[in-house]
Amino acid sequence: MRFTGKTALVTGGNSGIGFTTAKLLIAEGARVAITGRDRAKLDQAVSELGENALGIQADLDDESAIESTFKQIQAAFGSLDIVFANAGISGPTPLGGTTAAAFEAILRTNLTGVFLTVQSALPLMSAGGSIVLNGSVMRELGSPGSAAYSATKAGVTGMAKVFASELVQRGIRVNTVIPGGTRTPIWTRGARAGATIDGTEEAFAPRIPMARLAAPEEVAKAVLFLASDDASGITAAEIVVDGGTIGAPWGAPMFRKG
Repeated sequence: MRFTGKTALVTGGNSGIGFTTAKLLIAEGARVAITGRDRAKLDQAVSELGENALGIQADLDDESAIESTFKQIQAAFGSLDIVFANAGISGPTPLGGTTAAAFEAILRTNLTGVFLTVQSALPLMSAGGSIVLNGSVMRELGSPGSAAYSATKAGVTGMAKVFASELVQRGIRVNTVIPGGTRTPIWTRGARAGATIDGTEEAFAPRIPMARLAAPEEVAKAVLFLASDDASGITAAEIVVDGGTIGAPWGAPMFRKG
């Protein structure tokens, strides 16, 4: 197993892509700390992941909560080999209808929180370590009403390259996974409350060359590759898991003839 004896942190690991990544890491031998804001969801995730999972309730918008998170990880694991900075939020931020607080809340979680998470992890990491950031195709799609979210995901991929440059001499690799639409509960929360994942997939499928949303396992397997020694020569790179959305958009069903 690729991760026997390894330790990992997955932020936002109580659901969606984060939970699935934690599950696959554990299946391949790792001990994994996951973070989440909601205690009930976190406890449920840990019960499903089993004895090699450590659940830490933390709001990563809070610098003191980040500090506490890594103290708990150090006490439990001693060190970290892998960080998947996955935690993030979305929300509408249309021009003409968005407060500074609403805009900045998304930046705080998706950009500042990621920076502080990586910064705080470094004292626990050594040569051979791997950091994977979670980006999004939304960084370049120009989707109306998504200014804050899209800006943060563009920022994440920019930061990853800087991190890779700063950490290469320490032997720590930094890469990014870029998901497209993925079958996770994010489609049924917040401004999308009342929607279903199946309904969302039906609406989006005509615009995706593969004509479907990605499964969370498909994104998680890309994360595991980047985190593993199989990717030992890879840093400052990206893996896009979007069914061809940004690479081959004209292959989408809506553009096909016949």
